[in-house]
Amino acid sequence: MASSHDADTAGITRRKSLAAIAGAGALGLAGCTQSSNGGDGSDGGDGSGGGNELSGPINIAGSSTVFPLMSAVMEDFAEEYPGVDPDISSTGSGGGFSNFFCTGDTDFNNASRPIQPEEEELCADNGVEYVELIAATDALTVVVNPDADFVDSLTTDELAQIWKSDPAQTWDEVRDEFPNEEINRFGAADTSGTYDYFIEAILEEEGHTSDYQATEQDNTIAQGVAGDPYAIGYFGFAYYFQNPDQLKALGIDDGDGPVKPSLETASSGEYTPLSRPLFTYPSIESLGEEHIAEFARYFVEQTTNEDLVAGDVGYVPATEETQEEQMQKLEDAIEQAQG
Repeated sequence: MASSHDADTAGITRRKSLAAIAGAGALGLAGCTQSSNGGDGSDGGDGSGGGNELSGPINIAGSSTVFPLMSAVMEDFAEEYPGVDPDISSTGSGGGFSNFFCTGDTDFNNASRPIQPEEEELCADNGVEYVELIAATDALTVVVNPDADFVDSLTTDELAQIWKSDPAQTWDEVRDEFPNEEINRFGAADTSGTYDYFIEAILEEEGHTSDYQATEQDNTIAQGVAGDPYAIGYFGFAYYFQNPDQLKALGIDDGDGPVKPSLETASSGEYTPLSRPLFTYPSIESLGEEHIAEFARYFVEQTTNEDLVAGDVGYVPATEETQEEQMQKLEDAIEQAQG
């Protein structure tokens, strides 16, 4: 298997490797591996799964926010099981559910918010059963250009003024002392769970402006903001974590003073209202294949790995208690799938 992570052997650190994954966006591992129509392991090998004998495709779509974490875990799993053939794409939570997972075309869907009723209905209509697993905690991050020295924090009301359906057009409309310069917005597309969560946490009934550059690729948001001193954007903390010199993260004031996003403030609950759980949803039918069940177990095991989740990717790891609960849910689903 030719992986985008082969460059690690040339001395590139894990964090740099993950930054490259983030930049690849929807390509990720999918662009550098055989997809579900490649390889001869589609029958899952011998199914008994000893040692390196596990093989077969694993197809994953969904959240761009969960993408770097899923890619990092898959990198390690694929090194141990070279017969496994991963295809991971960043489609947005909603795009993944609607276009791939709930139509039975992928084995997992990553999501930065819980599955929604209309997606549950679509899955049910197509006979797709699933289990919801918590992957990590994210600090949704609002970023500006490092040269934007006029702003270090925003209140939630000011943030709403910038992003509501009828938004402020210039910075001085948000706060008098800000410059009379046009606000250029970069954010998540409406198929993204990050978009849905931002509306829920900040905008509510005011809705989200259409006057912005929308994308499913968080690296595109980062590049847009990094190239414009009057731009603003939002995405998952991992993408800021990978690009701290190119962007400035704003403190968010929810009434008790501004708080910057970090692993510590997200973990403590201090960073409100933009801390959120992240999820992955394996298909129960797919868990009937041993290589997919083993990967799901491995993923849950890694959710408490501080070096990987926090140190390499930039999210808050799960607690031991949460991991145990998720593993029990998964084992119940595997038993249902495998009888």
